[in-house]
Amino acid sequence: MQSIAIDLHAHALIEEVEKLARGDERWGREAEQAAALTGAASVEHNRKLMKGEYAARLTRVEKRIAAMDAMRIDMQAVSVVPTQYYYWAGQELAEEIVAAANEGIAAICASNRDRLVGLGTIALQHPELAVTQLERAVREQGLKGVIVSTAVNGAELADPRHEPFWSKAEELGALVFIHPMGCSLGARLTPFYFSNLIGNPAETTLALAQLIFAGVLDRHPRLKICAAHGGGYFPFCTARFDHGWRVRPEAHSCRLKPSEYLKRIWFDSLVYTPEQLGFLIKQAGARQVVLGTDYPFDMGVDDPRARLDAVASLTDAERGAIRGENAAHLLAL
Repeated sequence: MQSIAIDLHAHALIEEVEKLARGDERWGREAEQAAALTGAASVEHNRKLMKGEYAARLTRVEKRIAAMDAMRIDMQAVSVVPTQYYYWAGQELAEEIVAAANEGIAAICASNRDRLVGLGTIALQHPELAVTQLERAVREQGLKGVIVSTAVNGAELADPRHEPFWSKAEELGALVFIHPMGCSLGARLTPFYFSNLIGNPAETTLALAQLIFAGVLDRHPRLKICAAHGGGYFPFCTARFDHGWRVRPEAHSCRLKPSEYLKRIWFDSLVYTPEQLGFLIKQAGARQVVLGTDYPFDMGVDDPRARLDAVASLTDAERGAIRGENAAHLLAL
């Protein structure tokens, strides 16, 4: 009997969060800045998609379940779209936004507990509040962890201000799903949808490198971290990180060579081709990879199991682990 298939990377739009954020004067300024860095052509195409096919898929559970059936996905971990992080929000608004987001995700999952589990969000721009929100999400709302961006208002995830969050996540056994929103490379990424094509994997690469070289994974060895989009470029260029760790004293900052930490991080399978997926699995190990579709976005895939099955070198046990067993462990199912 085959193990169940679990998609760890799928999104929902919580409409109450949008009402709260758009009611603040800062929303317009932040949206304008983000649009300028995304590029006019990409912004316009994204608007058409959001008003069209994305809207129902992001908000209606029956559409989600139908899509899961078509993809042969048994369970899905649902998290907010990254545009709903709203890390610019002050503490009072941030409390309201996170409460609405996590209640919304919990309600989606409650509508079909056999098929859906939730990842909450937290206001990482307010570190003490974030710890409280994480604990409530896991202990009271039944969420399995949280989705976070790769940086928070310019502060790295490895910044000391986030240490209490990492301690609490480790204590709770909560999954931390790292998914970028925006990129610090700025206007160079505005054409050709480079903000996503290059920006997203670059951001994830930098976030993982920061966590490793800054010693966060040394201090918190039981953390459960999963990186979106196959971990960006990190799993594909570890030889360069390892070399720098060996020859540069300022980079010899973590206990193990950087490639060793691939065994302590999980990665979704969203790298598109069997060849790249096979390489990711070779680098990290079959126990460190999970299915991810990025539902319902066009940079995602709608045939994750077929792409996994096309990796010919895997054993049945390895394929089963990636298909669902690894995610079941991360989500404590």
